[in-house]
Amino acid sequence: MAVVASATPSHAEDLVFTLTNSTSSTLERFYTSPVGVDAWEEDVLGQDVLEPGERVEITIADGRSVCDYDLRFEFSADSDLDTTEDTQDLCELGSYEIHE
Repeated sequence: MAVVASATPSHAEDLVFTLTNSTSSTLERFYTSPVGVDAWEEDVLGQDVLEPGERVEITIADGRSVCDYDLRFEFSADSDLDTTEDTQDLCELGSYEIHE
């Protein structure tokens, strides 16, 4: 799975980026946590899912003054895709596109 990220300035207090699902599978859960934290925060999508081809604006307003976050993507049970993890500087991230 390849990931494409483009840089657009943002601030650590209000981390905003567009997440695009360019896979053929439904993204059911998306977790983030600051690098070095040993547990995943709650599912960013909540009750929502991100269908193939859809995009959503993500805002992480956790009050932390860090930029580097671990990301975890979990797809539907009938998907051929494995759970994927990545690390990104969310202060510099304007968009994130996940591919097969």
